[in-house]
Amino acid sequence: MRMTTLRNKVALITGGASGIGKLLARYLAQQGAIVIVWDVNESAIKGLEAEAAEHKLSIFGMVCNITKRDEVYQQAASIKDTWGPVAILVNNAGVVSGSTFLNTPDEKMIQTMEVNTLAHFWTLKAFLPDMISRNEGHIVTIASAAGIIGVTGLADYSASKFAAFGLHEAIRMELRRLKKNIQTTIVCPFFINTGMFDGVKTRFPLLLPIMEPEQAAKRILKAILHNKKRLIMPPFVYSVYLLRLLPVSWFDRLADFFGVNHAMDSFKGRQRN
Repeated sequence: MRMTTLRNKVALITGGASGIGKLLARYLAQQGAIVIVWDVNESAIKGLEAEAAEHKLSIFGMVCNITKRDEVYQQAASIKDTWGPVAILVNNAGVVSGSTFLNTPDEKMIQTMEVNTLAHFWTLKAFLPDMISRNEGHIVTIASAAGIIGVTGLADYSASKFAAFGLHEAIRMELRRLKKNIQTTIVCPFFINTGMFDGVKTRFPLLLPIMEPEQAAKRILKAILHNKKRLIMPPFVYSVYLLRLLPVSWFDRLADFFGVNHAMDSFKGRQRN
């Protein structure tokens, strides 16, 4: 099933001023959507708006700290007053610590859970009621392959993405029970070359390539257009579901063989100026 059009539909992307969010904002706007991006980086928002204006795309930015639920609710009301109800919600914002569990400061763990998981609760609370009353909408959750398999060096990140996956699935089930015409898409990518995971390695690049952001964003757009329920990329990541049928010791050895537990060994992350 394909959405007939995105023209004039209001889409909100959290963390939308950089990386995958920025690319997806551009692609949605090229489809005719009115795209609102939330980000904490005001200069990045201004840069995105300038680029959008140059290409005559309807992309507008708002500074919003999605870990603050009152701020989320206030900015959500402002969107509705200015542009109308949000039809497409993309929970995209994410952070990563990139260190082993005992070496990760408490503050970073809290931030990871607040941005990658708890913020989804507040955005869903803000926008889902209108979708239900209109019987129309699309919820997109950018999770991770690390939300399917735990990874050394990503304890807090994996926990947050497992939680995001579980929340998304529970919401999908609730909407199904309510018989509402609201679409849901969960996205679980392997590492994407946006800078967020700079330095990570893959042992088998043909099976587990580090994806280019443009390719990933285009596949997410396609999933939205076709109302795809689950997008896992690359396809080899689907094998995790089968591998979980094996004894845990076998599962762990295979994770070692495919380099999963060493991918973060040379992690640097996005470098701040």
